[in-house]
Amino acid sequence: MNTVESIRKLCLGFPHAIEQVQWGYDLVFKIGGKMFAITPLEPAPVFLTFKATDESFAELTERPGIIPAPYLARAKWVALEKSDALSPQELAEFLRASYDLVLAKLPRKTQQSLASAKKKRAKTSGRAKPRGRK
Repeated sequence: MNTVESIRKLCLGFPHAIEQVQWGYDLVFKIGGKMFAITPLEPAPVFLTFKATDESFAELTERPGIIPAPYLARAKWVALEKSDALSPQELAEFLRASYDLVLAKLPRKTQQSLASAKKKRAKTSGRAKPRGRK
């Protein structure tokens, strides 16, 4: 079952993804300052909105319970009207694709900044850990 908490856990698992409450009650997930998914924190006509490829947009909007996203459809965003419009596995794939689409469109400088932050973090977390008792 897809829930706001499962979406939150999934989206925040992507490198450098952040969450932010916007427009009063919408939980927005971003990479490099750009949105890749939105879910309302209060009851609303739409459960989740995310960016899709041209092909996925056409396929998804033919399925029951999935519509072109209000205000964002021209940018190929879809909206799930119910939490079970996609299986958890499908939803995970589409959210990762949305993240990847938005990341690829970020300015090169922003992408490089995110990549270098990842390298710095990998260097600092690679330190030897003290051995525990056996």
